[in-house]
Amino acid sequence: MNVHPGRTVEEVEQGLDRFTCPVQENYAAPLAAGLWLARSVVRELLQSPNELTRFAEGLATRDLSCHTLNAFPYGDFHSDRVKETVYIPDWSQPERLDYTTDCARVLAALMPEGCEGSISSLPLGFKQTPHGEDFFDRCIDQLLELSRRLDALHDDTGKVVRLGLEPEPVCLIETTAEAIDFFNRLWQMARQLDELEAVKRHIGLCYDVCHQAVQFEDIEQSIAELHQAGVRINKVHVTCAIHVDDPGADSEARHALARYAEPRYLHQTNARLPDGEILRMLDLTREFAVNPDRGFADADAWRVHFHVPVDAEELGPLKTTRPELKQALAAVAGLDYPPHLEVETYTWEVLPDGNRTELVDGLTNELTATRGLLAELQLNRAGQ
Repeated sequence: MNVHPGRTVEEVEQGLDRFTCPVQENYAAPLAAGLWLARSVVRELLQSPNELTRFAEGLATRDLSCHTLNAFPYGDFHSDRVKETVYIPDWSQPERLDYTTDCARVLAALMPEGCEGSISSLPLGFKQTPHGEDFFDRCIDQLLELSRRLDALHDDTGKVVRLGLEPEPVCLIETTAEAIDFFNRLWQMARQLDELEAVKRHIGLCYDVCHQAVQFEDIEQSIAELHQAGVRINKVHVTCAIHVDDPGADSEARHALARYAEPRYLHQTNARLPDGEILRMLDLTREFAVNPDRGFADADAWRVHFHVPVDAEELGPLKTTRPELKQALAAVAGLDYPPHLEVETYTWEVLPDGNRTELVDGLTNELTATRGLLAELQLNRAGQ
């Protein structure tokens, strides 16, 4: 639901009626709404028990369920310029803790009985923002407090809500190795406080396939390493990035890529050199795409953090990381617990002309394609 502007409860409900319900009708199967509820919406819902009850009843009337929230964007995710402001407040700030706690309270009221809930959130903060020496310690303190609050919520409601920190390029947790290192640090402190069991139950990872593909990580190996390290993947974002082969020699692809540079969201761009070294650029620009510097021009591939429709193998001369998505779904199917899966393409409004689809049709195509991948995976596993 972060596809749609939602600064008030009314706007969220308009999005449900205008887009989600028609998608469900086209999809012809039960559909869960992955809600994004901005800080202003959460406050409105919690201003009285009646408001939250009314909203929950509205979901039921629409024949929608809700198991997961996206609590990464805190404020207006559809302003003219979002870029690095999406990482504010970071996890060292009490506003982030309180917002996430309130999201969990809302989710517990919306979840069906007998189900667990998940909330995705930013990976601590943005690497290019100055941070004090105690930044990680402050984040850990806040995550420990969140774990206590989620434990208390479980005692009060019987509902288990799990947080998923979502690694992203140019954030303080962006690679698999950084995720494992941070969780080991978090667990060390939790162990000292005799809170390790609760922390492991409530604090885990949201694995966005687009983000890890942009890092040129081996997706199957990444998920296996997280599982081996004991990091629980509470949620998977079913997403694809843009991929460009041999960009220095493919002028047509570079000119096509230039059309994806836009002013609202960050589009971190990584290049893989023939020797395996990864070059990183904070944001895609038209000038860079058309006339890259020598290092990027010499790369054997580029990947761009631009969420593109997950049913697309190609976008004109550009490719997507859909092969990595297939690998991720296969790897997750081998886990001994079931993460939530959420199709999370939010960039429909900023796709270049010619690549846009009417939104209801586009979302339906993505869900149908994902269901097809899961069915194919199930058949393959049954045949083994």
